[in-house]
Amino acid sequence: MNKEETKIGFIGTGVMGKSMALHLIKAGYTVLLFSRTKEKAAPLISQGATWIDSPKELAKQANIVITMVGYPDDVKSIYLGEDGLIENANPHTYLIDMTTSTPTLAKEIAEKAKQKEMYAIDAPVSGGDIGAKNGTLSIMVGGDEAAYQSIFPILQYTGENIVYQGVAGAGQHTKMANQIAIASNMIGVCEAIIYAEKAGLNSENVLRSITSGAAGSWSLSNLVPRMISGDFSPGFYIKHFIKDMTIALDEAEKMGMETPGLSLAKEMYEKLATDGEGESGTQALYKYWER
Repeated sequence: MNKEETKIGFIGTGVMGKSMALHLIKAGYTVLLFSRTKEKAAPLISQGATWIDSPKELAKQANIVITMVGYPDDVKSIYLGEDGLIENANPHTYLIDMTTSTPTLAKEIAEKAKQKEMYAIDAPVSGGDIGAKNGTLSIMVGGDEAAYQSIFPILQYTGENIVYQGVAGAGQHTKMANQIAIASNMIGVCEAIIYAEKAGLNSENVLRSITSGAAGSWSLSNLVPRMISGDFSPGFYIKHFIKDMTIALDEAEKMGMETPGLSLAKEMYEKLATDGEGESGTQALYKYWER
């Protein structure tokens, strides 16, 4: 499928979606946009994207649709609703959900898409606003492997580490593993930097020492500088991280697996959300120690 024949519908222009869509526009693709609030899409429209009034109309015009929305309920409505993508898209359309959602829903979407001769891929991402802006996201893919190979060139404009994980739902399961790793790591990262501050150390100097050693992690390198500077703006919302952790806990329970680190992280983040931090970035876990 060459660029001249490709019309990419993009649904969701939030913190990450807006940058991902912009990469596709700059790559020369025809991009059709829908978002709950048209104002959020204005910068992309000024760059050459075309606004479409509903997912139903977008589905009729695009041959590839990418969704990057907030919650599984949003995904379900957009894909499986009467005015949604599967009921209204043309046969052989590629449907790529990059939202972090549930493996069960990803499987259901793939099955219903197949019945309509469409190809559904679950392709959640990791890397936050920085990865989205730089086009360096890690993309975890589940679904039909031949369909994945067909849309791989599109994914390359939004991410670097793109790995096919297996059948429908496998991408979402991989993202749950990613979120479990981040959850406990964020507690350790915050405790480390707060410990350094309470010991009277220069936190920036401490960061220089520990990021290149065995303690190094993406969160330590990218989020602790924000904590130190008092920047708690969202690269990834706390409210969305709580959603992800809830999914992961549910999936782990189905497997009969204990996840004490994940459970503790979710409890801590929920307390922050109760205190009004749901719209803050995940680095605001730093504020837990101020409570």
